[in-house]
Amino acid sequence: MTEQLRLMAVHAHPDDESSKGAATMAMYVDQGVDVLVATCTGGERGSVLNPKLQGKPEIEENIHEVRRKEMDEARAILGIKQAWLGFVDSGLPEGDPLPPLPEGCFALEDVKEAAEPLVRLIREFKPQVITTYDENGGYPHPDHIMTHKITMVAFDAAGDPDAYPEAGEPWQPLKLYYNHGFPMGRIRALHKYLSDNGHESPYGEWIAGWEKSGRQEREITTRVRCDDWFETRDRALIAHATQIDPDGPWFRVPLEVQREVWPTEDYELARTLVDVDLPEDDLFAGLRTPSLTAESADTRD
Repeated sequence: MTEQLRLMAVHAHPDDESSKGAATMAMYVDQGVDVLVATCTGGERGSVLNPKLQGKPEIEENIHEVRRKEMDEARAILGIKQAWLGFVDSGLPEGDPLPPLPEGCFALEDVKEAAEPLVRLIREFKPQVITTYDENGGYPHPDHIMTHKITMVAFDAAGDPDAYPEAGEPWQPLKLYYNHGFPMGRIRALHKYLSDNGHESPYGEWIAGWEKSGRQEREITTRVRCDDWFETRDRALIAHATQIDPDGPWFRVPLEVQREVWPTEDYELARTLVDVDLPEDDLFAGLRTPSLTAESADTRD
């Protein structure tokens, strides 16, 4: 393949792109890959999670506009393109029993209808590779689960000339990945390193909760080494100021420790239309010509 490489990352809310796969995207941008984030909702029902900004009417009453401005800043830091799909945030229901989702929200849309704007965007941008969440949404937020659903429909439909005929000329993506933003292997490795070296770990409760839940770890098929871009990732995440406290637990592990213990961002290959040889270290494995393939990457037949 000699044409321009293109990567699309499909996310539920503004800030998801900066907490899941951001260093990978920044690395590929610096390699000349064209990268586009599709953001399904505006995040308008998201709470202000940064305690330093809570209780400010000018923020809470204009959260939709504030989060759009944050997204603009994060996009510029990562060097990516970004498009809004235009759906309304569903919020995260809490309680027992859970309250009903609000009328008109993204998670209550018809899946086939909601996939149409993503199909249109895929056909316009023509990515060879798409990333999104697994069937559990990475975690069970209704918008993350819906993002998974429409991405799976769109991956198949974008190349089908009989599907969504009004949404542009067909284009078939070749690989689809689930991003593993916080694999437990990484969490445990960082926890052990910090504990063994006399540092306080922010991960103890996280690990205990995981073990209590009985959840199984998902397979990692693809580890992309991108530690040189961890600092860029963190700057993009901090740009989402309503969502992230720069003094919070996200940033308690020094970058040099992260680079030593777990220098990759990790993915699960969910769909491929090209031959692969797992494990991989490149989302474009099997798609690059030898001249474009880094010496450290395996060539996939």
